[in-house]
Amino acid sequence: MKILVTGATGKVGSRLAKRLVQRGHQVRALVRDLDRAATLRDAGVELARGDLLDVGSLATAVRDSEAVVHCAAFFRGATPEQAHAVNDLGTQNLAGVSRASSVGRFIFTSTGLVYGSNGGRLAGEDDPCAPTAAYPVSKLAAERFLLGVHGLDVRVLRLPFVYGDGDPHIAEAVPMMRRFSPTQRLSLGHHADVAQAVARLLDAPAPSHRIYNVVDDEAPDLATVNASVGAPPPDGTDAENGRAFGALLDGRRIREDLGFSPLYPRLADALAAGA
Repeated sequence: MKILVTGATGKVGSRLAKRLVQRGHQVRALVRDLDRAATLRDAGVELARGDLLDVGSLATAVRDSEAVVHCAAFFRGATPEQAHAVNDLGTQNLAGVSRASSVGRFIFTSTGLVYGSNGGRLAGEDDPCAPTAAYPVSKLAAERFLLGVHGLDVRVLRLPFVYGDGDPHIAEAVPMMRRFSPTQRLSLGHHADVAQAVARLLDAPAPSHRIYNVVDDEAPDLATVNASVGAPPPDGTDAENGRAFGALLDGRRIREDLGFSPLYPRLADALAAGA
């Protein structure tokens, strides 16, 4: 399959693009900076310079693609206006160009943060969403737009906290979570399992316009997560602030619909495998 991947120099997109090449797909990456994408070119990924806010560049990048996997997003440090422009309006631009180019499938990587604070309960795909931070607000707006688009086969993947494959994501998050409750649990997903979920959505003929959570079998507490990178547990002095990240993802739908089963069901499994 000929696949366009956006966000291919980011944490998720860079690893995903290379895995799609390994699966035999022809992968093109939409990138703003060709120099940052040198390792992608070395891995067999075709590069297309462009930007989500430049519709002309999107038309060139999408040309001849059978599927689009949209991972690009503005996350840390984005103002509400920037998050809206890139994550919502940029997604609308890409969807419009994809539909006009007769793209067969459009996979959007969203976030489990769209559920907002729900007391740490398991959140299913049909549960109400009430995000407050700019990033998940913009991602939820993009989801709702995409699911209303006719003539484009849309699948939405809501990702947990993604880790593994040499990604320093956990270590980078330790300072942000240092005042959260050490007993707060966190939904995780390994990069290999995100790629597996994308592959299953690319292969499955149906259903379209459907949302899937992708998540490990176990949500460890933050003390365990921090310990995995040799960090002390959070001190619990601002547990209230952590609740916005407290929704846990219910992963049953993607297992039942598509036969997904995590390669790394638990953080401990990835650690044991050196992954």
